[in-house]
Amino acid sequence: MNRTKSSTLSILCALAVGVALIFALPAVAEEAAAETAADDPAATFHGLGLMISQQLAPLGATDAELEQVIRGIREGLKGEAEINPREIMPKVQKLAADRAKKAGEAERVAANAFLAEKAELAKTKGGVVTDSGLIYTELAAGTGDNPKPTDRVKVHYHGTLRTGEVFDSSRERGQPATFGLNQVIKCWTEGVAMMKPGGKAELVCPSDIAYGDRPAGKIPPGAALVFEVELIEVVTAEAN
Repeated sequence: MNRTKSSTLSILCALAVGVALIFALPAVAEEAAAETAADDPAATFHGLGLMISQQLAPLGATDAELEQVIRGIREGLKGEAEINPREIMPKVQKLAADRAKKAGEAERVAANAFLAEKAELAKTKGGVVTDSGLIYTELAAGTGDNPKPTDRVKVHYHGTLRTGEVFDSSRERGQPATFGLNQVIKCWTEGVAMMKPGGKAELVCPSDIAYGDRPAGKIPPGAALVFEVELIEVVTAEAN
């Protein structure tokens, strides 16, 4: 590992801690409280470590690189840091962008194979592949009029990655979602507009009509997504 890369990784953790403390400390406290009923500082610091890991996860750091993160924490807490975070920020951004691009390229290769398999499977179930690449399979027929892109809809959904990992689910939360159909990813704008109220469908979304090369929570760059969607109702029509 060269000195520049080592220095870059050393400062990453300081940045992650800052983000965690500003935006997520209540969540960390809740996790710590869930871990133990007692007021246990160790559990709270464990929760803080978990929050830091979420900030660093997109980088795919190796064990050796994580040691540099720990080194950065120690130096920062002791006031021994010789690096100005503002000066290193461009290198941090470049490192994150380079690794996101590399991860996205690998994910797209796996996603393309997954999409090909899903497209073949959909055809056996009466599904269609649209010009955008959306793989649409009706699971249960609805009735009434299809929503327009300017409509607001109420839906239940369950979203998974190609691996089957759940990244978002209104069903698991037990609370349907309501939104403007032109305010979501293109896959949803197109796919939900093919449904009728009361219907259910599977939407398989290539990354180009989902989140592209941007990581989003548990969603890696370049990821294909699978949604099982129930269109509960068309709530209102937006004014044109």
